[in-house]
Amino acid sequence: MKLERKEILKALETITIAGEGKNMVESGAITNVLTFGDEVVVDLLLNTPALHIKKRAEVDIIKTIHDLVYEKAKVKVNIKVEAPEKPEIKGKQIPGITNIVAIASGKGGVGKSTITANIAVTLAKMGFSVGILDADIYGPSMPIMFDVEMAKPLSVEVDGKSKMKPVESYEVKILSIGFFTKPDQAVIWRGPMAGKALNQMIFDADWGQLDFLLIDLPPGTGDIHLSIMQSLPITGAVVVSTPQAVALADAKKGVSMFLSEAINVPVLGIIENMAYFTPEELPNNKYYIFGKEGAKNLAADLNVPLLGEIPLVQSIREAGDYGRPAAMQTGTVLEAAFEEVTRNVVQQVVNRNESIPPTEAIKITTMAGCSAVNKK
Repeated sequence: MKLERKEILKALETITIAGEGKNMVESGAITNVLTFGDEVVVDLLLNTPALHIKKRAEVDIIKTIHDLVYEKAKVKVNIKVEAPEKPEIKGKQIPGITNIVAIASGKGGVGKSTITANIAVTLAKMGFSVGILDADIYGPSMPIMFDVEMAKPLSVEVDGKSKMKPVESYEVKILSIGFFTKPDQAVIWRGPMAGKALNQMIFDADWGQLDFLLIDLPPGTGDIHLSIMQSLPITGAVVVSTPQAVALADAKKGVSMFLSEAINVPVLGIIENMAYFTPEELPNNKYYIFGKEGAKNLAADLNVPLLGEIPLVQSIREAGDYGRPAAMQTGTVLEAAFEEVTRNVVQQVVNRNESIPPTEAIKITTMAGCSAVNKK
């Protein structure tokens, strides 16, 4: 069968590269298409070296040609990357911190803070030095989860400057707005005030040497997220979801935010929380209350890793309420589940650092009442 170039181009107009609004042909990403009988050669130009974007684009091209033109076509995709030259990162740095991982969710109530706390203590058990920045300004929960509700960060002098010393619990350093407010006090702040408080906790703190700083972001995709990414070059993001459709839809928006051209933060993967219910008296049984493998399917659809599944177990809630994260319960199913997730997070950070350049901080300006996001 002889394939026609115009048919191939028409099929490729149905594909959009992640983070871009135009299709591959309209955006100019397709630089050439050659056909030789049933063979097709597609030249693709990308402006990002991110491995998951390159692989997804190649798979989409091959699948689309097979589905829309000829299922037995022999397709070869040549990918060339012309990323814009990386300017020097002008965003502030935190000396001594190696990796900054943002943990996010599109929807509230999916257990993002619980996941953050348990990954932190698991990293500490593995021998890493770890810190948590509780960036959920309006609903801080780390003081409760680490049993340090009444603690207050002390002031220490570092190089002649006064700094906040993070509260330490279970070998994890923690800073949270919850340390500066009363337990029953609502934080009623506009975005700029919240951003200023976050900057103080980030840059006016004596974090010391950390292998990982985990940032527990609030739900959604708003001011706090932009403030954090404006202030810091994030190593990568982890998105937490539960299996049901409404949570997955919001998780997809969260992934889209990080992968957008303006933000461009690598997504390390998705964690499915409350994946299944296991009763204490039937530890080998799994009941899929909220649906089965929703996050797994979403991860496959978005071409990002599934970092693991955490079961819905009563002791996770109890452990959080009592201020002792469930991953510290040695010899349990939960300890094993959080260890698997944490190992996968670490591996994805290693892969990310080996394959692509450091993430840049972003610059946020305001034009005609709308936020515009640009690279620094």
